[in-house]
Amino acid sequence: MKEGPDISAIAALIGDPARANILTALMSGKALTASELAAEAGVTLPTASAHLSKLAGGALIAARKQGRHKYFTIASDQVADVLEALMGLAAGTGHLRTRTGPKDAALREARICYDHLAGTMGIAMYDSMIRRGLLRDDAEFPELTAKGRAALTGMGLDLAPLEATRRPLCRSCLDWSERRTHLAGSLGQAMLEMMQARGWATRDPNSRVIRFTPHGRAQFQTQFPTA
Repeated sequence: MKEGPDISAIAALIGDPARANILTALMSGKALTASELAAEAGVTLPTASAHLSKLAGGALIAARKQGRHKYFTIASDQVADVLEALMGLAAGTGHLRTRTGPKDAALREARICYDHLAGTMGIAMYDSMIRRGLLRDDAEFPELTAKGRAALTGMGLDLAPLEATRRPLCRSCLDWSERRTHLAGSLGQAMLEMMQARGWATRDPNSRVIRFTPHGRAQFQTQFPTA
């Protein structure tokens, strides 16, 4: 094929182990410095800077300056979706890192996926919303129903500003650890932010893990019952 999208260029950018580690670190949703990303990738700062330049040139990451520091983030929701799908593919085909530990179970239960809730709790929320008729399932863009609007408004979510953005309100995202759908889009982000603001859950400062408090688990089960 002589014309069309060049997926080999994107694949080459992601395929380097150090750059893959950088992108995985940025999937925490945090803006990180070159020094922090060098530590995540296990390379020197000059080497990390070269990798960051390539990733930025390929529009996979974005940079912004604040004071004396430059911070890097995932460039877009689309990039985050591709990375999460690749994590799912890697897990499903047996390409797993050998390092194991206590965080593994916690990551599988609840973690941040760019800016929304993933893991078994993210899937449980999505499944509950589908089962109760709050969402209509779709492989790419689930639809919030009238019943869902009423329920979420009753929870205190203001949907108007979410729908005013160019970002989809609801988007399906394939969970890498479970290979099932959880909720992304502006609604997925808003719901995780609501849980954190109400003290249901906090984010582990050193990983992608989301930790629910006992009270938060009880509230989560009330709002998103599994049966």
